[in-house]
Amino acid sequence: MCDVEKKAPQKTPRVATGDRAILPEGAKTIPVYIMGKRYEVPETLTIMKAMEFAGFKFLRGAGCRGGICGACPTVYRMAGDYKLHFGLACQTVVEADMYLAQIPFFPANRAEYKIEEIGGAAEAIHALYPELFRCVACNLCTKACPMDVDVLGYISALKQGNIKKAAELSFDCIQCGLCASRCMGEIPQYHIAQLARRVYGRYIQAQAAHLKARVAEIESGKYDAMLQDLSAMSKEELEKCYVEREREPDLASPGTWQPNEKQYL
Repeated sequence: MCDVEKKAPQKTPRVATGDRAILPEGAKTIPVYIMGKRYEVPETLTIMKAMEFAGFKFLRGAGCRGGICGACPTVYRMAGDYKLHFGLACQTVVEADMYLAQIPFFPANRAEYKIEEIGGAAEAIHALYPELFRCVACNLCTKACPMDVDVLGYISALKQGNIKKAAELSFDCIQCGLCASRCMGEIPQYHIAQLARRVYGRYIQAQAAHLKARVAEIESGKYDAMLQDLSAMSKEELEKCYVEREREPDLASPGTWQPNEKQYL
């Protein structure tokens, strides 16, 4: 029986980031500057993962890690380039000689109101945010948006009283606040857009007939018994119900599928 030299098993290099990023074999490192200090990080990582690789721990400024929550807005410059760039740390991949600074919170005025009391006229928005008319149409807000929202477009629409257009143009806003950080008129664009969408949904957009019917069912107490039964279940029983639930097929055309159990439809 011949002797065979045992080799230590090769391990895939791992980086201790928020979701355990696995580096491709042969990944190179590049220099980036975080708050002015140079770090060598793998070139394949997002800004967020690269910062964690460099030793930073996110206590604030990180949320969904999927480009939705708007908690990780980042401003950066490339070495030798005067231009400012903007992105989300969880989505933007690092490049060599990036100079990074995160702005997880930007202080911007937010008006207080009760949506039930302000009505559906544009004048209500104008009264709550008179700084809306300080806009000089420089378009820096749009250039700063990591979601490619036409910020100037919806601000202009609101100045003209077109709430519907403003709501539609601002639909993809994730409330990161980068637009306000660049505004020459010191306008909190993203808060104004949120109000516009709320006003549009409450007072202007046509209500769906099926939604009105479902609200009436809820108010009539149709689902009270079911909710009481669920509330009385143990965690294990709830998990069993969830696993065994009747699921809508992933590729079902919208509005075509119904469950076999129709008691609560």
